[in-house]
Amino acid sequence: MYDDGIGSWPARRARKTPHRTALVHEGRRTSYAELHRRSGRLARLLHLRGVRRGDRVAFLGPNHPAFLEALFAAGRLGAVFVPLNTRLAPPELRYQLRDSGSSLLLAVRQDAGLLAELAADTAVWETEGARYEALLADAAGEPPDLPVAHDDLCMIMYTSGTTGRPKGTLLTHGNIVWNSLNVVVDTDLAGDEVTLVSAPLFHTAALNMTCLPTLLKGGTAVLESAFDAERTLALVRELGITCLFGVPAMYDEMTRAPGWAAADLGSLRTLMCGGAPVPARTIRAYLDRGLAFVQGYGMTEAAPGVLLLDRADALERAGTAGVPHFFTDVRLLDPAGREVGPGEPGEVVVSGPNVTPGYWGLPAETADSYHDGRWFRSGDVAVRDEDGYVRLVDRLKDMIISGGENIYPAEVEDALLEHPAVAECAVFGVPDEKWGEVGRAVVVLEPGAAASAEEVLAHLDGRLARYKIPKSVRFTDALPRSGAGKLLKGPLRTAHGHA
Repeated sequence: MYDDGIGSWPARRARKTPHRTALVHEGRRTSYAELHRRSGRLARLLHLRGVRRGDRVAFLGPNHPAFLEALFAAGRLGAVFVPLNTRLAPPELRYQLRDSGSSLLLAVRQDAGLLAELAADTAVWETEGARYEALLADAAGEPPDLPVAHDDLCMIMYTSGTTGRPKGTLLTHGNIVWNSLNVVVDTDLAGDEVTLVSAPLFHTAALNMTCLPTLLKGGTAVLESAFDAERTLALVRELGITCLFGVPAMYDEMTRAPGWAAADLGSLRTLMCGGAPVPARTIRAYLDRGLAFVQGYGMTEAAPGVLLLDRADALERAGTAGVPHFFTDVRLLDPAGREVGPGEPGEVVVSGPNVTPGYWGLPAETADSYHDGRWFRSGDVAVRDEDGYVRLVDRLKDMIISGGENIYPAEVEDALLEHPAVAECAVFGVPDEKWGEVGRAVVVLEPGAAASAEEVLAHLDGRLARYKIPKSVRFTDALPRSGAGKLLKGPLRTAHGHA
């Protein structure tokens, strides 16, 4: 074996801990030996059907063993894995399949009508059921032993685009390996870890911050297709869950669940949280149960770990993003590109072996995303204290983070402008107790046109994922603009950002 990529992980784990449980899904346990066998057979099957190095293989489905089997199989062949968000509308899925040039879509538990629609552009295989199992059985034998290096492309993960189109973030095998090492070093994951993965694997945090590091250590990943607070508490007790990951809204839901007060949480060692700062009230609710958070700040482009706040600092430094991961470096730069001192605001720029080489098919945007060709520009503004802890204070970009989902206003605004009654619009985030923040649209109607807030939002249904659709609409006669015609969102938030 001369494969350095993550596709080799099942084989490497199978020779060390073949009988240890790798996955638990709907009561079924998969050993590392079986994960190696199934992902290897799928790699052979894909190769027999013409998948070669560099070919893009997409996946659409909930958290399921087939997701990981497909990821590892593609990695064995040097093919590129493209996980798709199941919450996207059909036009969004079609765009990502076409943009990535995916030659094959692997799908599990998806609507037959949707798959028929997507099959117009891309070959579709369903990866569950008797027919699929028969195909795997017929693909017995070793897949080709191909060299896969850290610099080889592993996956394309789509993020919402600031220009209204999602961008495909390139992640190499090395990006994912080094991010996993960061997690193992900084969070002390153990070989006996039992990690509950209920956030979607098509997001980088669930996949790369919890699931893959757990498998690297030889622990067990418990895959849930969706988060449910009461079920989470039951699984902690029944399976001895040691590690959880979620956004603040998920942890808050657990504290409100009927079984919270009596829940047996004794097995839990690590609570990982990202997507938004953890409120002090949430931190205190878990400290009262003897549990502390490991909080993170990251982005898909860093695979995703950038900053981490250790559990020991959770309450004292609430609102702080933390310090850089072990193998990752962070600087704060002023607009002239100079590094700022403690207490001075600067843009967060990131460098390290976990940082993306760029965006799929977008050389200009890739070049613009780096300072001096090495430091990835996050678009977030932060300050650093004398001890090196970084606190985020603003965004250069207008991204909204709602329940851990990234929403770029430009994409939503483009869809709103397709409504015949909408002349102009702007979208920004407003605080929300449950989701952290949600979108609000401010709309200028065409002269003589009429439309209600409900009609405007209904126009987005089916065009955008539901989490991207604003939760409220305000109407106005004109949008504030500079002398050069640039939209001024500061005055807009002042005028329309209140409850």
